[in-house]
Amino acid sequence: MTVSKNINNPVGQGGGKRKKQSRAERQNHGPHRNLDRQGAADLKAELVRKMREKAAEAAGQAGDDTAKG
Repeated sequence: MTVSKNINNPVGQGGGKRKKQSRAERQNHGPHRNLDRQGAADLKAELVRKMREKAAEAAGQAGDDTAKG
């Protein structure tokens, strides 16, 4: 029995039952990846915003402490 080396030409699949995959899809960089990356970018932007707010609050409180002293 021969062993197939190509995912688009699998032995024993009966002639095209498996979807043809592009090179990007075989490397897990298919069209779904853009949605994942956008979601990750949104989460990162929100995290950065929260960190900046906390830093601004901390700087404001430090300024208030020295002014009172």
